[in-house]
Amino acid sequence: MLTLAPEKPVAARERVILGIDPGSNIMGYAVLAVSGQKVSLRGYGVERFTGEDEHLLKIQGVFQKTLALIEHYLPDELAIEAPFFGKNIQAMLKLGRAQGACISAALSRQIPVVEYAPKRVKQSVTGKGNATKEQVAYMMKVLLGVADDNLPLDATDACAIALCHHYSQTTLPGRASKSWGAYLKENPGRLR
Repeated sequence: MLTLAPEKPVAARERVILGIDPGSNIMGYAVLAVSGQKVSLRGYGVERFTGEDEHLLKIQGVFQKTLALIEHYLPDELAIEAPFFGKNIQAMLKLGRAQGACISAALSRQIPVVEYAPKRVKQSVTGKGNATKEQVAYMMKVLLGVADDNLPLDATDACAIALCHHYSQTTLPGRASKSWGAYLKENPGRLR
């Protein structure tokens, strides 16, 4: 009789998420590696485009830096903050152009792109949709184990965007993807 050795479990394929907080002056980025339930911060930082006086040259810089990040980290997905509505139309236009440059860079490499509203990002990582940048930064240090006290706020925002994307793609065992409110209503004993 032939006896077969038990199959070794196949290691979960690592998924790499590039999170970007777009801007034409400062662009924050963060790269998360997800393997099973483990999430680790692979890289983060900010790119500054303040040396250029011409707005279109800044947008070109945003595109090129995004491509460089993609080529270096080889992400599977790009999570980016969606534009928010404000009173300064010119600022919104410039932000939208920077976001478009990031999206174009990702799409040129066939990388899927997902946008998240700022309130949704803050809600997913702090529990409050109107959290401050400092509260988001604190939670990124706690959730991702970052000990860097000088982590730029644009980089922590990018971490939050990538983590929000991970959370939106993850379902807890035994439940379909639902809102936290629905989950807590169905599982009142889980809240302590």
